Amino acid sequence: MPDLSVTLGRLTLRNPVLVASGTFGYAREMAPFVDFARLGGVIPKTVTAAPRAGNPPPRTVETASGMLNAIGLDNDGLEHFLAHHLPYLRTLPTAVVGNVAGKSEDEFVAMAGRVREAGAGLAALELNLSCPNVSGGLDFATDPDVTRRIVRRCRDACPDLPLVAKLTPNVTDITAIARAAADGGADAVSAVNTFVGMAVDWRRRRPILGNVTGGLSGPAVKPLALRAVWRIAKLGAVPVVAVGGIATLDDVMEFLVAGASAVQIGTANFYDPTASVRVVDGLPGALAALGADRVADVVGTLRT
Repeated sequence: MPDLSVTLGRLTLRNPVLVASGTFGYAREMAPFVDFARLGGVIPKTVTAAPRAGNPPPRTVETASGMLNAIGLDNDGLEHFLAHHLPYLRTLPTAVVGNVAGKSEDEFVAMAGRVREAGAGLAALELNLSCPNVSGGLDFATDPDVTRRIVRRCRDACPDLPLVAKLTPNVTDITAIARAAADGGADAVSAVNTFVGMAVDWRRRRPILGNVTGGLSGPAVKPLALRAVWRIAKLGAVPVVAVGGIATLDDVMEFLVAGASAVQIGTANFYDPTASVRVVDGLPGALAALGADRVADVVGTLRT
């Protein structure tokens, strides 16, 4: 059998297939459908310092080859997560990567410190620097200096926990943000979060989403995400976890060859909860087709 394990800085996963935050609940909801032991890791829904009600409905709308969402980080807050969700997540037979979003730099740092203080037992922490559906949430990952500073301060607040910076594609040059995250001490970056878009009901002359705009995900964004991952990987500064329109084995292999060290399956979970497991099952055959014995042997092997 080939070696499916991957290493992202100080984080080692049994295979490169994770499920993306916001698409898998807190894992308990997916237990009837997914054998967690076969996944590389689970990233539960983003949590914020205080409870959030989220945005007004409608919050989702299907589009051509994709989905717009404007959930607005609806959650019960960090303390509820630590007390009620984390005990269950700790029992899962796979890596659990927490995901947090702050409304300020200080709040990111405080949350990272609280996670460390709680002795969370998480495999890593993903910093959601790029949610497009929350006021100010997009701003963090559009500025290299801010990105570097938040990652560095979170790194100082929890020095032993691997950090993954989740980046927005809604910038002119995502490589500058990725390099800043690397300089701040990130073990990896996730690329990319959703693209800002909107849907309109022309008969009513109204936007369909209650928030007016939302984040576009699904197959429609895959070519854009693929380019972003390829560009970041060429830097050689930080491992990349690919996100964006990944649903099949072919999708995964394309991102690995383009330079991703791991992938996250997101929107596909809504219509096929077993997509991640089927992809993992197909990896050995795909590696064999390339004459590779390890996932690492194919990462970044795109010929241009």
